[in-house]
Amino acid sequence: MIKINESLTTEALLPDIGKVFTAAGKKIHKLSNHWNPEDGAPVFTIEGQYTARGWTEWTQGFQFGMPLLQFEATGDAAFLEMGREATVKHMAPHITHTGVHDHGFNNVSTYGNLLRLARSGKIDASQEEINFYELALKASGAVQAARWTKTHDGSGYIYSFNGPHSLFSDTVRSLRALAVSHQLGHVLMGEHDEKINLLERIILHAETTAKYNVYFGEGRDRYDIRGRVVHESIFNLNDGRYRCPSSQQGYSPFTTWTRGHAWILCGFAEQLEWLSTLGEEEFEAIGQQKTDVLARFEETARATADFYIEQTPTDGIPYWDTGAPGLVNLGDYLDRPAEPFNDHEPVDSSAAAIAAQGLLRLGRYLGSEEYFKAGLTTAQSLFSDTYLSSDPEHEGLLLHSVYHHPNGWDHIPAGRKVPCGEACMWGDYHQLELAVYLQALEKGETYTFFPA
Repeated sequence: MIKINESLTTEALLPDIGKVFTAAGKKIHKLSNHWNPEDGAPVFTIEGQYTARGWTEWTQGFQFGMPLLQFEATGDAAFLEMGREATVKHMAPHITHTGVHDHGFNNVSTYGNLLRLARSGKIDASQEEINFYELALKASGAVQAARWTKTHDGSGYIYSFNGPHSLFSDTVRSLRALAVSHQLGHVLMGEHDEKINLLERIILHAETTAKYNVYFGEGRDRYDIRGRVVHESIFNLNDGRYRCPSSQQGYSPFTTWTRGHAWILCGFAEQLEWLSTLGEEEFEAIGQQKTDVLARFEETARATADFYIEQTPTDGIPYWDTGAPGLVNLGDYLDRPAEPFNDHEPVDSSAAAIAAQGLLRLGRYLGSEEYFKAGLTTAQSLFSDTYLSSDPEHEGLLLHSVYHHPNGWDHIPAGRKVPCGEACMWGDYHQLELAVYLQALEKGETYTFFPA
């Protein structure tokens, strides 16, 4: 269980936040100087060097979004030009990519950050440039929303890259693509010029996810523990009925893959922030009541936040799956800090970087000191020497993350038995985004995915 540091403040973390920015600048330059875009998107490191891993190109937005975050943190215009140039040159195919559920990762991290910076006055941008970013984001949200499977009860979900039968937990955070597109006044056009409301798709997808991918301790099955998350749900396409839980990257369908859990925690917290800014009339237009929607989202966010706090080691860094079989060999592993160099199961720092932001955002939204301080405690661990890479030869920023442990894709160093010491593109991005978010709070500013 996380040992929450009740006295910790954002101000106290400023020296560590500064270290993140110092390290990030060097890592971004190092990767940019050698990476060949023709090799695909960098995914994770092997012996400290970034490599590609073809599955889907879901990490390129993180690669080019990092320089934009670094510019926001430091004001160094070289990073702005790096991120802006790479976005224009390489990200266009992602806008109309019909084969993935990752639009919020790729396009909001690039075009979205640029629009947000322009709208806030942090960069000089012509109206034509702003129009360009807006058009990209409008299209991206609509394309993602078109990946739609109807369920038997009249609801539905945005299906994963696995196909129309597959509902991933990851997609909740990628809903930000639909949110920005909707905020820009866009709709998805269907057959017979049907106007498909993107807010409605956000709500339906999130509620389907909560219903089938999140557990609430109500006896749904023998593994129904409040706040537990399953990575994937499978549906029968013939009648739209739910069939079973599944997992692509976790240990089993009946255990909790912690990065999938973190996507839910962070995604629902972010959506609460955004939904709360909308007028009641927008909900009424799609047959919803704002208070009811917010209550359902809050219930899900609270459940997953509580589970994370209870099922994570004292420092806020989880192991890769809460039911991983080797954990039994670690004894009372929840009563001490995570051990990235153990011989039995890897930790996943990238899950912590995502979850920390969810805890912080949920804490601020609810006015909960417990959640907010849990997020700060986790951030302090992530910014420590154990997890923040200071090796100038290592291209990663956040150490001790894993990508796909069941497939054996992650590097195991010589003399070790489990993956450790490596980084991944989404972990690095969320480590840096977490630092930017905390810096903004200390300045009295608000950092959100949606432009003002």
